Amino acid sequence: MAGSKKQRNKTANTHSTPNEQAGSRERELRKDFHYVLQMDSAESEVLLRYQTLLSQGAAQFAESYYNYLFDNPSIAEILYAFENDGGDVGDLVRSQLNQLLRIIGPLEDGDLIRIGHLHQQRGVKPVWLIGAYRLYLNHLLQLIAHMPGLEPDERNVLESALVKRVFLFMGLMIEGHLDRLQQTREAERTQQDGELERMQQLLANIPQQVWSYDVTAAQLHYLNPAARALCNGKGEGPIPCLMAVHEDDRSKAEAAWQQALDGRPAEAEVRLQGRGQAESWHRLSLYPFKQRRRVVRIDAMLEDINRQHETLERLEHLATTDELTELANRTLWQDRVNQALAQARREEHQAVVLMLLDLDHFKTLNDTLGHQAGDELLRQVAERVCGVLRDSDTLARLGGDEFGVLMPAVEDPVRAGEQVAGKILECFKRPYHYNDQPLYFTTSIGIAHAPRHGGDFDTLLSRADIAMYEAKRNELGFAFFEPGAAAASSAHLQFSTQLRHALERNEFELHYQPKVDIASHELCGAEALLRWKHPEQGLVPPGGFLDMAEQIGLMVPITNWVLVTALRQCKAWQQAGVTIPVSVNLSTRTFQTPRLLERIEWALQEAGVPGDCLEVEVTEQTLMKDLDHGAELLRRLHDLGVRVAIDDFGTGYSSVSRLRHLPLDTLKIDRSFLSEQAAREDDPVIVRSIIDLGHNLGLQVLGEGVENDTAWNLLESLGCDAVQGYHVSQPLSDQRFSSWIQDGGWSGRVQ
Repeated sequence: MAGSKKQRNKTANTHSTPNEQAGSRERELRKDFHYVLQMDSAESEVLLRYQTLLSQGAAQFAESYYNYLFDNPSIAEILYAFENDGGDVGDLVRSQLNQLLRIIGPLEDGDLIRIGHLHQQRGVKPVWLIGAYRLYLNHLLQLIAHMPGLEPDERNVLESALVKRVFLFMGLMIEGHLDRLQQTREAERTQQDGELERMQQLLANIPQQVWSYDVTAAQLHYLNPAARALCNGKGEGPIPCLMAVHEDDRSKAEAAWQQALDGRPAEAEVRLQGRGQAESWHRLSLYPFKQRRRVVRIDAMLEDINRQHETLERLEHLATTDELTELANRTLWQDRVNQALAQARREEHQAVVLMLLDLDHFKTLNDTLGHQAGDELLRQVAERVCGVLRDSDTLARLGGDEFGVLMPAVEDPVRAGEQVAGKILECFKRPYHYNDQPLYFTTSIGIAHAPRHGGDFDTLLSRADIAMYEAKRNELGFAFFEPGAAAASSAHLQFSTQLRHALERNEFELHYQPKVDIASHELCGAEALLRWKHPEQGLVPPGGFLDMAEQIGLMVPITNWVLVTALRQCKAWQQAGVTIPVSVNLSTRTFQTPRLLERIEWALQEAGVPGDCLEVEVTEQTLMKDLDHGAELLRRLHDLGVRVAIDDFGTGYSSVSRLRHLPLDTLKIDRSFLSEQAAREDDPVIVRSIIDLGHNLGLQVLGEGVENDTAWNLLESLGCDAVQGYHVSQPLSDQRFSSWIQDGGWSGRVQ
């Protein structure tokens, strides 16, 4: 064939325009074609002499050519596509006819190579081009055959010239087609090479070990550099790092490989230990590739998940461990109790012993010395009691100053309970210490054992709780559960059990008491007040059950529920067009819990509201018990945008100089004090002092417990900012509160 691959590459690599490259290419090829076809000037002269006669049948040929194009479905499809893209098929066909007519004209430098390029771009196949030239050549030969007076020698010369011209034109166009095809393929190959190079760089750059195994050939097809490094450059077998896998985990890796061979993606978490490296967790992922329903290749990846494992272990530790004492928490303890009970049911003559320990008068020590001292004493108690238990026993901190002991697989529960309880009591005969100060306190222990006292966790815990209160009430040190004591404590037991299930049964609800701005009479906030919808006693106020909730370790989940429920209601008010903060009371013990800030952050996130939607209320006494701890917590709450109110102000002994440096927002005048002043209108000095103090500190002042016009007028005259109380509204359920707002609230009443 005229022209070579080398010539094509040389022409394509010039810096000229594509049209210039095509023209240069055509001039080079014409020389080759002229030599191969043995074309001479005499033949060109013959064609010029007969050009007019040969052109006479152009119209007739045009019709034949048009039919040829549209009778071929593949060609017709290309023409229709050209038309759909906005082209004119008539113009296209006419241009093609003109190209054919050039065969019989003067031999000039043309653009046949460029036209071949266009044919390739538009999908015109060379075989269709050959057909068109064959059709035109037949047409011309028919004309020559019917020319009158044409001598045989002249006819032979004319036919030979035509054939050579057809081959020239057709050859140049096909060369153009092939040039363009080669350029396209080279561009695709360059793009593929670039993509392959980028893919190889990607696989070389990622830290994961990646390899591919040819199942049919039973050999490794590819290992990325990270995989080679893990195998010390000697990767062999379907899992090249198998010998680096911990021997206890190799069966998991092999089982995952077998699953992949069966055609299913597989994963396994295994431990690896390279030379001179610490053991680490990795995830092995296997992805089978099938052909004709048969696995022919498996692609694999090994990913370091050691950090995720460490995080999960830390989370599991946090979820099952008491942060203060590092003992088991209630969740882990309950799980172990249930396991011990299940084992005891399977084994004859085995009992399970549960003990509840409550430290006597510990609250007084904690309130007197502060929570840091209390925390240190709890850690010392945990260490001492752990020292007298068996390795199989579990000591847990259940909340506050309450501990639980589990003794599984006991043959004589009474004897074992007495012995261990005696050893625990011995732990309290020696003094504990804080800042070199000896401190004495005792504990009361309640004991229940399965199967005699119950066969499930809740029953045993409740009965150990009853026994513990018996021991505390009678100063016995320890006491076993007795059915007779249960009769005397049935109400306590029932109430305690019902309280344990109140959250899961959705028996708690919040009522909201409005806060009103004195000057504008507009709603400016609401205080969330907890109620227990007791199945028998109806609505129980918090004073009727919160002490018990603290005793049985329910204050944390109850506080969490109150926070998130109140904040969700606040968001609902916002969506209804009422933008006010909601206030939540924090008890002394709740305020001193180490992770209170995290729980408040969680509640804000869970409800989807910013910090300024929440106001926490703490009493003056609570804040003064450990002002350093309280000040730090208040600063962190302030950083969240949470507002802080001092509740029951005026009943404690706050240092004004210390209050000045705390990030407070509101002082709430104690209701009892305000009630006294409301009855003595001639002596409002103290109320005025509190209001002036609050304003001098830059705080809002709210009077609570306002029950009549007298108290309202007093506070209004003294410049108080806001009020709360039955004179405005009693605490309302969320639905009634919304209705109260819709009816105009307090402003609607006074207009």
